[in-house]
Amino acid sequence: MKNTKLILAGLIATLALSSCKKFLEEDPKSQVTITNYYKTQADAISAVNSIYGYLNSISTGSTAGVYHSSFWVAAGLASDEMENNQLASPQFDQLSTFTYTSQNSALQEVWATNYKAITIANIAISRIPGISMDAALKSRLIGEAKFLRGLLYFNLVRMFGKIPLLTAEENPVLPPVSDAADIYAQVITDLQEAAAALPLSYTAGNGGGRATQGAANSILAKVYLTMENWDMAASTAKKVIDSNQYELYPDFADVFKLANRNGKEAIFSVGFGDANGAIIFWEAGQFQVRLLPAALSVEGVKNAQGWQVPTQYLYNQYDQDDRRRAVTFITEIHDPAGPVTTIRPYIQKYWDRVAEPAGNETSADFPVIRYADVLLIYAEANNELNQPAIAHQYINMVRKRARFNGTTELSTVPDYVGLSQDQFREAILKERYLEFVAEGHRWFDLARMGKLEQKVPLAKPGVTPTAKHYLFPIPQREIDLNKNLVQNTGY
Repeated sequence: MKNTKLILAGLIATLALSSCKKFLEEDPKSQVTITNYYKTQADAISAVNSIYGYLNSISTGSTAGVYHSSFWVAAGLASDEMENNQLASPQFDQLSTFTYTSQNSALQEVWATNYKAITIANIAISRIPGISMDAALKSRLIGEAKFLRGLLYFNLVRMFGKIPLLTAEENPVLPPVSDAADIYAQVITDLQEAAAALPLSYTAGNGGGRATQGAANSILAKVYLTMENWDMAASTAKKVIDSNQYELYPDFADVFKLANRNGKEAIFSVGFGDANGAIIFWEAGQFQVRLLPAALSVEGVKNAQGWQVPTQYLYNQYDQDDRRRAVTFITEIHDPAGPVTTIRPYIQKYWDRVAEPAGNETSADFPVIRYADVLLIYAEANNELNQPAIAHQYINMVRKRARFNGTTELSTVPDYVGLSQDQFREAILKERYLEFVAEGHRWFDLARMGKLEQKVPLAKPGVTPTAKHYLFPIPQREIDLNKNLVQNTGY
């Protein structure tokens, strides 16, 4: 966070990249310069498009976008979900084994990418009100920027705790640190104001991938859940459910097919790559490269590295007929010139074999939040509110889908019945474990429920988190630059 002039210069350079037309469905049509920017409606659209760009692109500077390859990987490795298999990557080894320090480069990247995007959001929120343009569109664009800022601060406060709260276009070179409670208050304000300004949906061909009212309320429900405000978590999640904008796909396999991008279960996703020849954003996704096994080269898959792998413990938690297991993992290699080879589980859920047989760079969306998450938020909040019938009903909606094998609903993965409140807490934590593999949720779930010390050693014998691991260390580089930052306890 050096100074506003440098930040603005970076913004101008970023906005000159104009390839996000199809994904956001609104073309700014003009190159941006310091002299003409923030004058027209097209400038306002371009400004908000650039915030979305920072969620995705490695073209935004020396690091990738927020959801490209660090945030969700860190949340999976620093838990019982994934282990590192990437050579010469000590930052990921450290996350997997809970030996990370304030020098960890992956955590530095998480900090930097989120704050870069927040900076662009702040400038948009500051400047767009002064533009003479369609009033309804202006309100919506500011709402999108506030949604994105709220989401990004929610990422940061959960991971790092007390951090600088920057909401203006111009901020101190050495910003003060705010308490987590103040960060959460700003997140709630941003998301509430976004929900009031954003539409329930967009017309066909206009707005694919943009934030909606449902996206704002869904993230807001998760904020309240994290804060243990069960009443507000339940009522906000119910708004999303009652909007009738979303449904579960009957088959879990359909959630991740490219044909279903921005489909009925997707509440907010980050788009990558190219779909059917249309440029969606600046960069293709790296999910296949990171997750698919290198052994798939015999099947014609290119550049799969298998850098991050699921724990065997995770794989073993599934019923053998749970549809999610077959969709999420690959355990066999089918060599056309040889035998079928059994391998340890790797993650294949983002691989649409038909649409992307090469399995390398992908156009798969990253699912920031989808409808199954809202159902489980609602179930968890109702369990805490001593409403067991409602809690069981909604967790079982997700269970019901898990026993559908693509053609038939099986008798396995049965409904939960008659669980006590404590038993339900364990059930919801396990259900989230099985449902959201490699979606960037697991560390957050274990941390907010106080389960790191209990769950991680089951999957990683000999790895035992401690109390300090409920926050990550503030990157040392940031402390060196800003004397107001205070390192988290234990680091």
